[in-house]
Amino acid sequence: MRVRVGLALAAVLAVLVPLIVFWPGSDGGGHSDERHGSNVDFVDPFIGTTGAAGAEYGGMIPSTAPPFAMTRWSPMTRTNTVSLLPYHYDDTKLSGFIGTHQPAIWMGDSGYVVGMPGVGDVKTAEADRGVPFSHAEEQASPERYAVDLHPSPGRTLRTELTATSRVGVMRMTYPGGAGANFVVQGTRSGVTGQVHVDPARREISGYNPDRQDANLGPFKAPGFKGYFVARFDTAFAGLGTATGATQADGQADRTDQEVSAYVRFPADATTVTVRIATSFISVDQARANLDAEVPDGTGFDAVVAATKAAWADKLDRVRISGGAPDQLATFYTAMYHALQYPSEMSEQGRYYSAYDDTVHSGVSYTGYSLWDTFRAQNAFLILFAPERVDDMVTSMLQDYRQGGWLPLWKNITETNIMEGTGAESVIAEAVVKGFHGFDRNLAWEAVFKNAMTPPDKDTELRYDDREVWTPVEARAGLTWYQRNGWVAADRTAEAGTRTLDFAYGDYAASQLAAALGRTDDAANLLKRSGDYKTEYNAATGFMQARNLDGTWASGGWTEGDEWVYTNDVLHDVPGLIALKGGDAAFASWLDGYFAGGHNNHTNEPSHHVPYLYDYAGRPSRTQELVRQIAATDYHRSPGGLSGNDDCGQMSAWYLFSAMGFYPVNPASGEYAVGSPFFDKVTLDLPGARRPLVVSAAQAPSRPYVQGLSLNGESIAKPFLSHDALLRGGELTFTMNAKPQTWGS
Repeated sequence: MRVRVGLALAAVLAVLVPLIVFWPGSDGGGHSDERHGSNVDFVDPFIGTTGAAGAEYGGMIPSTAPPFAMTRWSPMTRTNTVSLLPYHYDDTKLSGFIGTHQPAIWMGDSGYVVGMPGVGDVKTAEADRGVPFSHAEEQASPERYAVDLHPSPGRTLRTELTATSRVGVMRMTYPGGAGANFVVQGTRSGVTGQVHVDPARREISGYNPDRQDANLGPFKAPGFKGYFVARFDTAFAGLGTATGATQADGQADRTDQEVSAYVRFPADATTVTVRIATSFISVDQARANLDAEVPDGTGFDAVVAATKAAWADKLDRVRISGGAPDQLATFYTAMYHALQYPSEMSEQGRYYSAYDDTVHSGVSYTGYSLWDTFRAQNAFLILFAPERVDDMVTSMLQDYRQGGWLPLWKNITETNIMEGTGAESVIAEAVVKGFHGFDRNLAWEAVFKNAMTPPDKDTELRYDDREVWTPVEARAGLTWYQRNGWVAADRTAEAGTRTLDFAYGDYAASQLAAALGRTDDAANLLKRSGDYKTEYNAATGFMQARNLDGTWASGGWTEGDEWVYTNDVLHDVPGLIALKGGDAAFASWLDGYFAGGHNNHTNEPSHHVPYLYDYAGRPSRTQELVRQIAATDYHRSPGGLSGNDDCGQMSAWYLFSAMGFYPVNPASGEYAVGSPFFDKVTLDLPGARRPLVVSAAQAPSRPYVQGLSLNGESIAKPFLSHDALLRGGELTFTMNAKPQTWGS
């Protein structure tokens, strides 16, 4: 069952929020109720908003919206597109406030809408609207963004921003007698959209059909539009529409490229609020979303309170003792990042499907960055948002019904970004961890098709990264994999990575088959999951791609190299260790890997590698490296994420590591033990009968594990089961300042 925060009751929630009981901070450290009413107060949305490289940084924006919101609202300092987000901390001018559906920096936006207040002359062209701003005069939290703009000397235009899942709310405080106005930009150059101004309703409505990834994948979605309705609480003193900078004062309708609409307010208007509702279905649905989520009469502060309550429901389930303020900011900001995707796409029981260009009844999500998120972010959602998991899987199965395949990287529709099919892992993990609220038979049908059916033109196309207008990529190269046990590098792009990912996908599919009683399928898929061994070159000690005739090939890796991918056997680490010559030899190999600087934590294939020492009898080395990586790659600053967060995966690594365990093989239902960062973390997991208390006295200064017990029962090996953790109780670490032999 889908759980929603009743944001239509924002006014009521504004009264109730002060009555919500938040976890007390009286257990020796962490947050204190005297200083913070909620852990939401620790979140710093500026973390990850800049970095040393133009695109290779955290890739985050200081957006405001509830968890999993359909539309996130952000200040806009640049024109966003693939590899550019709408906000970058180093920019000095602000040109609008955007309702964005861009899920990650390397993906495009879809159906966005921009609003911008102004004073004096109306400026409809984005290039003309930029106003200088200072970070000293902006504040950001998950529930509210605010900034003081200075459109001219001596004049301050204060703009505040908050949002529900489908409605952005802006409150402007204009300088008196300054010619207050507001522009709604529907589209950009080259994109034809529509705007309409209705002074009787005090509304601007319209649509934007832009999909910046529209050339990827086979689904052209000709009917796609991002619809919007902006409703103001102040009557208009004037109106107009525009194409770029060319304005038509008094005209209420326009269909054109770079289209916008504007309104002027009376001279005595100082405080103006606008609610901008969004929809993928229609203008009428956008209006219905507005009336449902922020109905007339709902104040700005009530929406802020309700959105904060939605975040508090998640973030206040974790109570931390022993953390420094910056560590707490890093942790709770990571939760804020990890709980944004996948994002809602359905609206009041209906959703637009870009796969078949039709509106359906049901639930839908988008922003499935599965190559990234199957590793840990999905496991984090299973723990902290289990009420959504069944619907998220159901959404994937609906995509299968309407598009013929499970999603690979869904951004409104299939984009064919990355390779491998992480959907098998996500579905198998849900089944292994006890979820039943989706069609398991349909899930098996879809997973089995991924595992056994090559995509169209599999022997004709290379399926290069971002190759345009290809069929659904699915397991491109599966023809060769089924024939020889490896994907042929001279026939299919990224063949080395594909072979390893297909092997893991086979393991995940075998887990699903076993859970459904399909024993023969489970056995066959499990056997085939051992085909990763075909890529191991014993002469060099590295994984290596192979050509169709079996000869060794060069390259063939996705965002990594042979050093990284030699460790990329998530489902059979003992088998990998055997290939490398046993525990001692494998540990020595890992020593060389880390000493040589080959671990690249900014990219996902390296995320599990520090935990591999657990499997080789040297868990103290895992504990040491996890602490080092956390200190190096995560900190509280705008540049505080070393790599793209990729829909929460980068953050999920930190969250699990801080708690002391990590899902190396997500579909197994097992976690590898690391080194908890804090003295105590109490997890009030949704649906659990009692909290899980992770105690690790003096952990901040003692990184090594000397002993471990769960509810008084000693644990000798560095592994924990999901079921055991979900039962709650006391997970007690005994920590030491020096490496210990525990677990080895």
